[in-house]
Amino acid sequence: MKIERFHLERWMTTWELDVDYDIAESGIAPLSIAELLRIDADDDAYEALAVLATIPLGYSEARGTAALRQAVAQTYNNVEADDILITTGAIEANFLLFHALLDRGDHVVVVAPAYQQLLSVPRSIGCDVTPWRLLPERGLAFDLDELERLLRPNTRLIVINSPHNPTGSVLAEADLRRIANLAEDRGALVLSDEAYRGLEHGDGPPMPSSMRDLSANGIGVGTLSKAYGLPGLRIGWIAANPDIVQRCWGLRDYVSLSPGKLNDHLAHIAVARRAAIFARNRRIIAANLETARAWFAANADLCTWTEPRAGLLALMRYTLDLPSEVVADGLARDASVMLAPGAAFDNEGYLRIGIGQHPAIFREGLDRTATYLRALSARR
Repeated sequence: MKIERFHLERWMTTWELDVDYDIAESGIAPLSIAELLRIDADDDAYEALAVLATIPLGYSEARGTAALRQAVAQTYNNVEADDILITTGAIEANFLLFHALLDRGDHVVVVAPAYQQLLSVPRSIGCDVTPWRLLPERGLAFDLDELERLLRPNTRLIVINSPHNPTGSVLAEADLRRIANLAEDRGALVLSDEAYRGLEHGDGPPMPSSMRDLSANGIGVGTLSKAYGLPGLRIGWIAANPDIVQRCWGLRDYVSLSPGKLNDHLAHIAVARRAAIFARNRRIIAANLETARAWFAANADLCTWTEPRAGLLALMRYTLDLPSEVVADGLARDASVMLAPGAAFDNEGYLRIGIGQHPAIFREGLDRTATYLRALSARR
């Protein structure tokens, strides 16, 4: 398999362990194991840690334990445990689905900009990939009439992502139903990357149903990395009909085989305590949105943004006439701030910002960004 260089991941790897103020972070501020065990629990966290220490670290159930799959299924309306395959993050879930469902020459429509995997993996298979673009002149909103124009009689798969990375745009439930109908009319499937499901804003729209709940042709992909603040567990999942789950499971035997046993156990705790985790998220998001609104108002000559309607990510447009990777590298090197280059999403002139970081880090990161951009502008 020949595949494109993963621009964003390689850029992030260059800087993410060296900067002090990562405000490109794509997930909510991570929880520690002790914080996870304490949240919404009467147990003593250290007693719970002692229980963890007794778990034998043998192989776990290949498709995820029944307990975890049942807990994940209960986050949907019409899903059973056998409709769930636990994966190594959403990234493995998407990779398995593309390879299970697509063949060379298939037509695929993919929302763009996007996390690069959603475009690059179908291309590597030999698919004819058409981007469905969210354009600045349309307010970075989803244009469903445009989607309908892009579809063909031989469209095999529609790939969507909502809340959207990197813009924070959201598909309403009526939009999702229209997409499901468009797919069903053509015998196509819909892969819905729902990594940011559960990350509503207090003053934003309610989160719609999963595509898996809305259509027999719908596939939902989830993860603990974003809304649960547990990227280090490397746990994601596929929610689909049992035939698709079985096909992906068959491929997984050749890739990662099974989730880590300890990861599976902690994931079950997290899903069971999701209400408390999501309440914590809303507090972080509210604080950071207040900071961001004030910062963008005070620095409108430097940067503007379209505020995310849900999720954690947005694109900020800067006024300097420089490539985004030059600006992002300079921020990381000279100000110890990480903001991802828009070039990694084919959106030059932008930086990707995340509002899930610890509020003190987020606030200082923005202050340093303003100082750096003003100094850079003065030098030019």
